[in-house]
Amino acid sequence: MTLLAFDSGIGGLGVVAEIRRLQPGHNIVYLADNGFFPYGEKPDEVLLPHIIGLLGKAIATHTPDAVVIPCNTASTIALSALRATYPQTPFIGLVPPVKPAAAASRTRHIGLLATPATVRRPYLQNLIDEFTDGCTVHTLGSPTLALLAEQKFRGHPVDVAAAVAPLFTQPGAETIDAMVIGCTHYTFLLPELQALYPGLTFFDPALPVARQTLVVTRALTITPGEDIAIFTAPLPDAEDMALRLANFGLKLAQSVPHPVS
Repeated sequence: MTLLAFDSGIGGLGVVAEIRRLQPGHNIVYLADNGFFPYGEKPDEVLLPHIIGLLGKAIATHTPDAVVIPCNTASTIALSALRATYPQTPFIGLVPPVKPAAAASRTRHIGLLATPATVRRPYLQNLIDEFTDGCTVHTLGSPTLALLAEQKFRGHPVDVAAAVAPLFTQPGAETIDAMVIGCTHYTFLLPELQALYPGLTFFDPALPVARQTLVVTRALTITPGEDIAIFTAPLPDAEDMALRLANFGLKLAQSVPHPVS
C-alpha cells in the first residue's frame, strides 16, 4: 500500500509522525508544495486548479491507494473536487477539532488559530454553528504562524507571542480555556504555545487525522516500500532538510517544479 500525504509545506509531517507511531510500516510519499507556499493568503480561484493539477500529477505518478490531505486550506478548497475526479481513491482531509474543544470548554469561550484562508471560509463557520452551541468562538487568521513553523522545523528560534496576541484582544477572549489548532503547521509550534498559555487546553488535529487515515486504510495490505518526501521547488537547505526528514522515516527525493496554475 502506498499512502500519499500532501501539504503546502512541512505541516503534514506531524500527521506522518502519528501514523508512524500508531501503525509503522506504511509506504508514504510526502508531497510538500513549497513552491506555492503559503496557501493561507492566496485566493480560492487560484488555489483550486493549482491543487487539482498538482495532486493529479502525483496520483498518476505514484498510484497511491489513499491520499491524506492534512492541509486544512487544501482540504476545504479541493477535497470535494478531488473525490469527484478520482472516485476510486480514498481521500482523508483535515477537520479542525472544534467539536472536542467545545465539549471540553468550561468557560464556553474557545480560541481557534488558523490561516486567513481557513477563517474566511463558510466551511469553518458551518463547523462552529454545528458543534459549538452555547460557546463563543474567537478566531484568528494568522498570516505568520505557518511561516514560523517552517522556520522552527529548520532549527531556527521562533517567538509566537506577537502572532497570537491579537486573538486575546477580542471581547471575552481572556476567558478562553480551549484552543483549536486549525492548521497542521501549528502542531510544530505547540511547545511554544503551551509555554505561553499554560492554562489552556490545546486541541491538535494531527492525531485525529492519523487515526482517520488508519480507519480508511485498514482493509489495505501494508507492504514495505521507499518512503520519500518530494518538494515542488528546490530547497536551499536540502542537506539539512534531508537529515530532518529522516527523523520521519522519509528520504528527500529530488525537488520537482510545480505546475503552472
